[in-house]
Amino acid sequence: MPVFIHVLALAVFAQGTSEFMLSGLVPGIARDLSVSVGAAASLTSAYAIGMIVGAPVMAALSARWPRRRALAGFLTAFVIVHVIGAVTTDFAVLFGTRIVAAVVNAGFLAVAMSVATALVPPSRHARATAVLLSGVTLSCVAGVPAGALLGDWSGWRSAFWAVAALCLPALALVFHRAPADAAGRISIRREARALGSRPVRRAMLLAAVVNGATFATFAYLAVIATDITHLPEATVPALLAAFGVGAFAGVTTAGRTADGELGRGLLLALCALPLGWALLATTSGYPAPLFLVTALQGALSFGIGSTLVTRVMRTAQEAPSLGGSFATVALNAGAFLGPLIAGAATGTTDDYRDAAWVSAALAATAVAMVAVSGAAAARARTRAEEAG
Repeated sequence: MPVFIHVLALAVFAQGTSEFMLSGLVPGIARDLSVSVGAAASLTSAYAIGMIVGAPVMAALSARWPRRRALAGFLTAFVIVHVIGAVTTDFAVLFGTRIVAAVVNAGFLAVAMSVATALVPPSRHARATAVLLSGVTLSCVAGVPAGALLGDWSGWRSAFWAVAALCLPALALVFHRAPADAAGRISIRREARALGSRPVRRAMLLAAVVNGATFATFAYLAVIATDITHLPEATVPALLAAFGVGAFAGVTTAGRTADGELGRGLLLALCALPLGWALLATTSGYPAPLFLVTALQGALSFGIGSTLVTRVMRTAQEAPSLGGSFATVALNAGAFLGPLIAGAATGTTDDYRDAAWVSAALAATAVAMVAVSGAAAARARTRAEEAG
């Protein structure tokens, strides 16, 4: 695997830490900037929306840029807005920096996925994607808990400074190692038509639903631990790390064994996913099962998710410049909508375990989608054989 893909993963690690660390920094931001907890929590939604909107827009704008200029430009902007966020005393400015950070993060990730798959033969696309996305899973393992601890020790601003500093080594290596060539002649209109094809739409929708199931519960893990399992708040970073360790294992395994196809292993994992979320909902009152099932679901969710990202990229081969951006849209649409649905459910019932039931329902929907798609493909093959 080319060393530069690991450089890109380092940058993705810093960006993933920035995206998810807000869950542990909301109380401090609310106190320091004299806003409500709800307002501070909206920073997470702002980031998700910025990712969804920014991915296709920035990928289209940068499609003809030299890859080095695009990657370095996005990463430089990411560092700058984090420095501004770390020093501002105005909540509106902080809110704006989160949107800008998300937009440039989306642009960087879209270009990085295209570059990573371009550096390896098609047989290693799944592995390259897994290495890149391991940056996100490592941010769950180490970055998010570390950000929460750093926020407790030194204030939320120190976490922003840490993310900016973490990007600097990756930025230096991007300047020296990123491909300097231009992307070549690209037809945005042709690529957009390719992305509108039925196979691409199905792959994106499946990825979004699975990721929605993942983050519906991930967003509520902390309150499940404290309010349902009655664990002390100090154990929350350990629970998040357990999820991240599982996620890293899942992505690593998928990268070595999966190729983006809906093979038997992926189908079995997908069928196990709703059962795992239901198990978490029913056993979350006990610490040991909570930690164990959380790690297991992290492995299943991210292993399946990374494979589905590869599937989006594979079905979008005729859109090499924009394919990565639409995979990013699918993932972040799920990350935005999953917690939104879980919030509506838990707000109605006042039971945070219902977030896991929402995840189970979404995962079951994904299984049904694959079953319907498989049945339709079988009927099409039968008709073709009869016609032949």
